[in-house]
Amino acid sequence: MKREEKAELVRELSAKFTNAKLAVLSDYRGLTVGSLQELRRELKVSSSELKVAKNTLLRRAIQDTPFEPLNAQLRGNTALTLSADDPVAPAKVLIKFAEDNPNLVIKSAVLAGKLLSVDDLNALSRLPGINELRAQLLGLMQAVPASFVRVLGGVPQKAVYLLQAIKNQKEQNN
Repeated sequence: MKREEKAELVRELSAKFTNAKLAVLSDYRGLTVGSLQELRRELKVSSSELKVAKNTLLRRAIQDTPFEPLNAQLRGNTALTLSADDPVAPAKVLIKFAEDNPNLVIKSAVLAGKLLSVDDLNALSRLPGINELRAQLLGLMQAVPASFVRVLGGVPQKAVYLLQAIKNQKEQNN
C-alpha cells in the first residue's frame, strides 16, 4: 500500500471515528473469508460496518478521538466494528457471532469515550435495541388513553348493572 493510500485510509477512518458511537476491536484470526463476509452482512443490517486495517493506521486514526483508549488493544489481527447509530444492535450481532464462531475473539470496545470490557459489551447486548424501546414507548403511550376510556366506560356500565339489579329485585318482590 502506497503512502497516499495509507493517508487516505487514515482520513477515512478518522471521519468514521468522529461519527461513531461505538467501536469494537476483535481478533478475527482463524475465521474464513466467508465467515467474515457473513459477519459484515449481519453488521450492515444493524447499520454498522467491519473494517480490517493495520494497527499503526488505526492508531493514527483514533488519535484525538474519544476512542483513544483502544490503543492498548491494537496488537495482532484486528477487526474494527464501528456503529454511528444504535450501539446495542452491533453488540448483539458480535456477541452472537462470537458464540457461534469461537475464532472471533472480542478484545474490547469503547462507547461514548468509555472503555468497555467483553463483559460490559455482553451486558450491552442484552439491553433492548432502539426499535424495541420505541415499541415499548408506543405501547405505554397507547395504554394510558385505553385505560382512561375503560374507566370512563365503566361508569355507565355500572349504572346499567344497578338498574338491572333494581329491576330484578322488584320482579322478585312482586
